[in-house]
Amino acid sequence: MAWFRGCLRAVWPEVPTPSIAGMTKKSPVPIRCAWARNELSIAYHDREWGVPVHDDIVLFEFLTLEGAQAGLSWDTILKKRGNYRAAFSDFDPNRIARYSSRRAETLMGNPGIVRNRLKIASVVKNAKAFLKIQKEFGSFDTYVWQFVDGGPLLNSWQPSQRLPASTHVSDGMSKDLRRRGFTFVGSTICYAFMQAVGMVNDHAVDCFRYSEVKRTSANAARRRSR
Repeated sequence: MAWFRGCLRAVWPEVPTPSIAGMTKKSPVPIRCAWARNELSIAYHDREWGVPVHDDIVLFEFLTLEGAQAGLSWDTILKKRGNYRAAFSDFDPNRIARYSSRRAETLMGNPGIVRNRLKIASVVKNAKAFLKIQKEFGSFDTYVWQFVDGGPLLNSWQPSQRLPASTHVSDGMSKDLRRRGFTFVGSTICYAFMQAVGMVNDHAVDCFRYSEVKRTSANAARRRSR
């Protein structure tokens, strides 16, 4: 999702209460990043996007989903997210790494996921590489967050600015993941992954989630440093 730009006014029920900084003067409707245009993407934007993730299963989930998105829209993947959980053992790399070629072939007949043979094979291959990283570093969390020195990068994008598709950080991550045997981890995919799991805060500065995510990240960092 590295190509999204700016913010717009949109409504979604049962979301975090917006801060004053994310409200318009004429209306209590919060300002959101422009890509959050429908119920599914708004809910994802308001509850997950940019929030730091340190759970290995969730990190593997996003790595898988971002890889599946290649050539497709993020909305398409969000709609299939539940199907992916069911098809890929709740994103448990220990179970996925043991998938037989027959199991992988069966997934090609599952209409609830992206039926691309290379992408399906990639999930199994990446699960095996993921387990090796866990063994080497203790957790994938420890490994992947080292690319941002353990804490989120904070950008200050204006609504009119276009977000980068990749950065030198995602370039380095992509190169190392490929060296370790991962596939579908190009730099653009890695940067979208970084945005998703909160390694970088790319909410526009006038988005009501910008300050909230910034505060959440700071509080999480303090707790982890204790």
